[in-house]
Amino acid sequence: MQTETEILQAAAPLLLSWFRANQRDLPWRKNRTFYTSLVAEIMLQQTRVEAVKERYVAFLEKFPTEKELALASEDEVMKAWERLGYYSRARNLQKAAKTLFEEGTPRTWVGVRSLAGVGDYTAGALSSIALGLKEPAVDGNVLRVLTRLLADGSVIDDGVKRKFTQLLRAVYPDSTADFCEGLMELGAIVCVPNGAPFCEKCPWAGLCRAHLAGEEERFPVRAEKKARKVEYLDVFVLMCDGRYALKKRGAGLLRGLWEFPNRVAATSGGADLPVGVLLAKKTAKHIFTHVEWRMTGYLIQVEETTSDFVWATAEEIETLYAIPSAFGAFTEWVK
Repeated sequence: MQTETEILQAAAPLLLSWFRANQRDLPWRKNRTFYTSLVAEIMLQQTRVEAVKERYVAFLEKFPTEKELALASEDEVMKAWERLGYYSRARNLQKAAKTLFEEGTPRTWVGVRSLAGVGDYTAGALSSIALGLKEPAVDGNVLRVLTRLLADGSVIDDGVKRKFTQLLRAVYPDSTADFCEGLMELGAIVCVPNGAPFCEKCPWAGLCRAHLAGEEERFPVRAEKKARKVEYLDVFVLMCDGRYALKKRGAGLLRGLWEFPNRVAATSGGADLPVGVLLAKKTAKHIFTHVEWRMTGYLIQVEETTSDFVWATAEEIETLYAIPSAFGAFTEWVK
């Protein structure tokens, strides 16, 4: 019976051939530098590829090198990041760009890992893809692929990640970028989550222990997730003479972004409304990693502006103010 290392050694060249013939046409795979790879990897953290493609191109048009990003204002960066969510990533990306601008590109995994916003997985991806280092990048996609290949029923935890990192490092080929991206690609389009994998398209079908046993969907084995906390919010879109009330969020979730006035509600029931004419009402929800917002929004025409808020036109909101996608259902009222 083959050892795990022997299976991976046999799997590596098959993956490289498959990836070179089947890789998707993605913008960050063209004219790649360390900086552009950093932008892509930070954007792709917890975000779908399709959601990133257009924003990646627009972001690099505005900030083509680390210099432009390092010298930009926070509001400029937040606006360019709008609708990508997890806005702390944008702040960390700007901090990392400042490090690149001031100190140059790191040349080791440790140096890459020290950049703001870069964890073990992202450090491995950047090291493999942009620096040619044999440093694995092990995330959920890669863990799914490898646990199926090896029929490993261990509950996924940090120890399992370390085990697969060591196994991959032992078999890493010289084509580090293609191997790293090949693992990601296989997990994205063939050995997919939330359903049966497309084993008939997989270059590893003849090696995969889970597939050969007909047990692909048994793997990976994960610990149960904790239930999300639910919070109720009343959101007020206040309109006066073609301008809308905005305020900047303080510390905590979505810090530093612009939002419509809102308040925590005890339930999803009725709210005491600001004085004015109620024009529309609707409900929406937004799911964060650990919290779910259930919101009731009110479009209200008020008679006069107040100094409590910034009052902006629809055009100004479109071009200057970064409003997180959590409030997207109510941004539709801004015209």
